[in-house]
Amino acid sequence: MIVVCSDTHSNDGHELTDHMLNAVHEADLVLHAGDFTSEATLDAFHDEAARLFAVFGNADDPAVRERLPVARTVEWEGLRIAVTHRRDGGSTGLAMFGRERGADLVISGHSHRPSITRADDLVLLNPGSHARPRGNRPGYAELEAVEEGVRCRLGQPDGTLIEEVTL
Repeated sequence: MIVVCSDTHSNDGHELTDHMLNAVHEADLVLHAGDFTSEATLDAFHDEAARLFAVFGNADDPAVRERLPVARTVEWEGLRIAVTHRRDGGSTGLAMFGRERGADLVISGHSHRPSITRADDLVLLNPGSHARPRGNRPGYAELEAVEEGVRCRLGQPDGTLIEEVTL
């Protein structure tokens, strides 16, 4: 299983709670789409996750930016996943970013709004923010290999389901 999160915006910790914290402990991989804010927060994620692949966001301090790329691509269960914090041009820009990388799934953050959007040949996933939702529902996502493909569950940290799709 993969846990997907973004926009922690903390100065001193991961701020993982409830069902989400358990999911991070059980995950094979955690993908974070940026805006840890501080190096202490990035380190706190490394302490909790067996494997963490992350990118930096616009609110990350220089120490975080030095340790992380602006974008990355991950292969998992036959799925090619492109990760970035944000792209100018909204969903069109994100779709172009994904197509340039041959991705099936594009993960981004920045808006703090959890969403799953189909963009023709790929899916755009924004897990939202588990810690600073800014007027939106708090959110994160879980990707799990199932017989039909990969199930993407967008939910709240307490385990409440927001949306589910199979890729």
